[in-house]
Amino acid sequence: MSGTSGAGSTGNTGEKDTAQAARDRDPQGRAQNQRPRDRFGRPLPHGSPGVPRVPDDAVFTPEEGLTEAQRLLDDGYAFNAHEVLEAVWKAAPEPERELWRGLAQVAVGLTHAQRGNRVGAERLLRRGAERVAAYGPSAPHGVDALGAAAQGRAVADTLADGTQPAEGIGGGLADEDGNGDAAVIPVDTSALRLRRADPRSGA
Repeated sequence: MSGTSGAGSTGNTGEKDTAQAARDRDPQGRAQNQRPRDRFGRPLPHGSPGVPRVPDDAVFTPEEGLTEAQRLLDDGYAFNAHEVLEAVWKAAPEPERELWRGLAQVAVGLTHAQRGNRVGAERLLRRGAERVAAYGPSAPHGVDALGAAAQGRAVADTLADGTQPAEGIGGGLADEDGNGDAAVIPVDTSALRLRRADPRSGA
């Protein structure tokens, strides 16, 4: 979900070739970012202990993806939940792709909020909510599209009015855009419920 930016030329092709050769690559030769990350998805120095990552080649069925993403959200790992939902999105049939894309954007919006990046979080939460809401009350796979959209918008509104205080220090680590390195904003990621309640369960 995050954009990429090209690095400027250093003028030293030998150093550039060495750096490229050292990058992790998949079997097709595509670059992979396996740099360790903290619980909020921020990159850590190479060799640092990080939280377990979702493999780049992970495949989830919609049911598996919803279960795993919800488990991660319940534990506060919105970035990892976004990776799971993104994996489902990449494999989804065309009519469902925007649903999964939107859910992944809501999850990564929560991640930006956790990092302290209010502006980026609000933007992603609203964008994701709009995509998800378009699937209405009968979204496939039991996805609570309207509930997820409402939660995304509610968090975005809270961030926009500036009443949600930041707490603690963010560890001096920024995201890929250089944002959110000062303080962590407490966000209840478990409030994002991905599935519609089963009326038979009384939930």
